[in-house]
Amino acid sequence: MHKQLLLGAEAIAQAALDAGISGVYAYLGTPSTEITEFIQRSQTVNAPQVRSTWATNEKTAFEAALGMSYAGKRSLTCMKHMGLNVAADAFMNAAVTGIHGGLVVAVADDPSMHSSQNEQDSRVYGKFAMIPVLEPAHQQEAYDMVRYGFDLSEKTELPVMVRIPTRLSHSRAAILRGEPREQNRLHPSGDKGKWILLPANARRNYQRLLEKQQELANASESSAFNRTTEGEGTIAVIAFGIANNYAMEVIKAYNLPVAVLKISQYPLPEKIISRFTEKYPDILIAEEGYPVYEELLKGYFGNGKFRGRLDGALPRTGELSPNLLVKALKVDTGEIRTIPTIVAGRPPMLCKGCSHRDLFDAINHVMEEYPEHHVFGDIGGYTLGALPPYSAISTCVDMGAAITMAKGAADAGIRPALCVIGDSTFTHSGMTGLLDAVNDRSSMMVIISDNGTTAMTGGQDSAGTGRFYNICKGIGVEEDHIRTIIPLKKNLDENCRVLKEELDYQGVSVIISQRECIQTARK
Repeated sequence: MHKQLLLGAEAIAQAALDAGISGVYAYLGTPSTEITEFIQRSQTVNAPQVRSTWATNEKTAFEAALGMSYAGKRSLTCMKHMGLNVAADAFMNAAVTGIHGGLVVAVADDPSMHSSQNEQDSRVYGKFAMIPVLEPAHQQEAYDMVRYGFDLSEKTELPVMVRIPTRLSHSRAAILRGEPREQNRLHPSGDKGKWILLPANARRNYQRLLEKQQELANASESSAFNRTTEGEGTIAVIAFGIANNYAMEVIKAYNLPVAVLKISQYPLPEKIISRFTEKYPDILIAEEGYPVYEELLKGYFGNGKFRGRLDGALPRTGELSPNLLVKALKVDTGEIRTIPTIVAGRPPMLCKGCSHRDLFDAINHVMEEYPEHHVFGDIGGYTLGALPPYSAISTCVDMGAAITMAKGAADAGIRPALCVIGDSTFTHSGMTGLLDAVNDRSSMMVIISDNGTTAMTGGQDSAGTGRFYNICKGIGVEEDHIRTIIPLKKNLDENCRVLKEELDYQGVSVIISQRECIQTARK
């Protein structure tokens, strides 16, 4: 046993290696990317023969992890909170099939939307699927919970979710490692009725899932991750996950006589909560994310002793912080802090020399010839084309939506209907939308901005690099209308000519804008 200084995400990765995983399956997305990257570069004795290349999207990642579980091996699947939406079909049904080899689902949420379109709370999915959910308060717990999670997964025969927020994923602490264990031997499941979700099997499996809920509740009641810190005052806090850190920081800093019930394993330990809440008339509920359990504790008709996000004691949106808990606990600090006026915001921007810059220059030049400018965008570094000086993007909703929204707009009569999607996003969830457009012969143009990498998350490999022409041809786009441009300033006139020709085409055309990311080129 020895200590390592690790990010929360890295603690999850090291724990999975030490727990004897045979594979990690993930699609990159901040703040979860570092989990898989750590495993990929790990030189620990348990790392060899751990499958760790990137999946095309979160759904394929989850299903592959489930397949490894079917084979009797332990697997880890990782994603950010919105990636769980993509994996939801497999995620929900895996609770019904159950698992064979241990399966842990690491989901990194992003309160305050540091790099995301929303701040949805993955605990809702865990509750929805009726599986165990673990929510560490700090990096050591992240390590311990993942190891425990694999054991719990195999004991209950269910996937186990480990949920961490950005603040925990991207901060470092020393963690104490346990002894690594060997990988499971190969022993595929022989229970076909468990894995074939025909209605007759699914009904039986679902009943089995319902019957396991008491076992899961009992595990929460006895969990070392759910514990009470006694206090002498009339005010108490029920703190979930990382909120416990903030609560304890405030209590220690101001020497408050406040009791804290820390909860980090779900479903809720009802008996522990009942004993705790009977003692105190004023209870602050602190949870990072949605008021998922505050709603349950308050009940349908409200309970006057509970305060939290629902009644304004804590903000309804954004991350928690010690300062917010200071106010909610009504501590008079006598301090007023303001941000100095000299501090200026630095909005994100495309790198100097980025290929996306020259593509947006060409798009803006061409679109000047049309009375209406509608460019449907997608998730990636090129989304910064929505900001000055380009201001070229009209929409950005979710992965792959550029193509399907452009199709819907084209079907509604918008001309020209133009969309921009990145190389990794296209293979993640853009190809099916392009097939819809081809089948309907929608009048639209798709630009695949191919810089040869998944640049926004750190320059990882992109699944379709070098194959976009063949992919689009295979989907059914006419070969004459699959064209390639090189986004450079010297090619501006030629690129504008190609864009104009395809914008005027009454059908589906694809432009592959191809130039390597300058950051990966330097490497």
